Amino acid sequence: MVTTLGALMANLDSTIVVIGLPTLLEDLNATIVHGIWIITGYQLIITILLVVLGRLADMRGRVKLYNLGFAVFTIGSLFCGLSRNGEQLVAFRILQGAGGAMLIANSAAIVTDAFPRHQLGTGLGINMMAGTLGAIAGYTLSGVMIAMFGWRSIFLVNVPIGIFATYWGHKQLKEVAARPTGQKFDYAGAILYCVGLSVILLALTIGDPLSVRNLTILAGGFTLFLAVVFVETRQMYPTLDVSLFRIRSFAAGNTAGFLNSLAFHCGPFLRSLYLQMVLGYNPLKAGAILIPMEFLVFIVTPISGRLSDKYGHRWLSSIGLALNASALFWFSTLNENTPFGTVLISLGLFGFGRALFFPPNTSSVMGSVPAEKRGVANGMRTTLNHTGNALSIPFSLMLMTLVMPYDRLSQIVSGSQLVSSNELLTFLKAINHACLVLGIITALAIIPSFLRGKRVSASPNSKITG
Repeated sequence: MVTTLGALMANLDSTIVVIGLPTLLEDLNATIVHGIWIITGYQLIITILLVVLGRLADMRGRVKLYNLGFAVFTIGSLFCGLSRNGEQLVAFRILQGAGGAMLIANSAAIVTDAFPRHQLGTGLGINMMAGTLGAIAGYTLSGVMIAMFGWRSIFLVNVPIGIFATYWGHKQLKEVAARPTGQKFDYAGAILYCVGLSVILLALTIGDPLSVRNLTILAGGFTLFLAVVFVETRQMYPTLDVSLFRIRSFAAGNTAGFLNSLAFHCGPFLRSLYLQMVLGYNPLKAGAILIPMEFLVFIVTPISGRLSDKYGHRWLSSIGLALNASALFWFSTLNENTPFGTVLISLGLFGFGRALFFPPNTSSVMGSVPAEKRGVANGMRTTLNHTGNALSIPFSLMLMTLVMPYDRLSQIVSGSQLVSSNELLTFLKAINHACLVLGIITALAIIPSFLRGKRVSASPNSKITG
């Protein structure tokens, strides 16, 4: 239950700012640049820190770091609610994200310790269900709270909950996994990894991703990332334990998970553009249409976890990917005359596929590694998923620029200029093109998913109270 609360809080604050962004920007007299970083800074710091924190958790204790995450998240939330300008809010959102990273990096590892092998999918499914509920609540709760108490309340509400969670986690969670002795922290690998990933994400989020400048930055980021692999293979105690990729289920599951995250998390963004720019829905109606998709994920996820415990991981994960791919191919055929019901059903299929895929895939990955490496394994798994999440929207925009020039695309998305009917059709083609390519990527993810093998091999497993 402690990890369930942590998953809910961390995911709640990844979405709760979206609806309230115009209000808080106006109140703080902040710019749209501040607005972008208020949202993406939180996700970015989580993505960067996950592997590093996973390694530290294995060395220092995952429960200790998890409880510290509650405290840091709570302090960050307090200062976010007290911010007086855009710069302060960006900085404190990053602090809040650091606490969220501590929670996310250790959550699945603690759950894996807590549940026996035959119930692991169920435990992970419940954990993901809580995260999904947080994401749903973020879209709906923020509007109510802002109307009643102002935008600061969406941050300050975390403070009493976080104080209670910090105390509860300290009292209930106990370390059971054996910690290695005599190991040193890999500073070189950690720094190279953080800088390399930051540069890659920067190249995909500032301006035209296909410009010479951005492609040069991107090449520099990949060079740093290759240096990470070179350094880590020569470390006795690496931050990024690439030897784990020798485990078939770990490598296959993480490959499929990354590709699915890359395609899935830009789905709501592309559908929102379609609903608002093409069909002419207002933001409230567009957001409401997306909620049933998330709600379906919330309902089906724990069921998928239980089914994976009983029938295995390979088939459920692969069927989930096939449904996701089918939904994206369906998205690529929608036009300005598509009925409302068709849009809703296609979104439901999209969410159902994700719910079938994620719990068995996570169970397969986490159940394949030794208990003493679950912290770094979960950090690597979650980092790949969050990297896919962070790259998904910039990547989808890059795909759209293959049909419509980037400058014009930016003007349409920002609403800074009126759009002619011919341009609107081109914009729709750009959305459909992105969905088609993302559907192909998701279909390709079925290959590693199916090649993971029938069952993961057993590894030591202990229980943890709480």
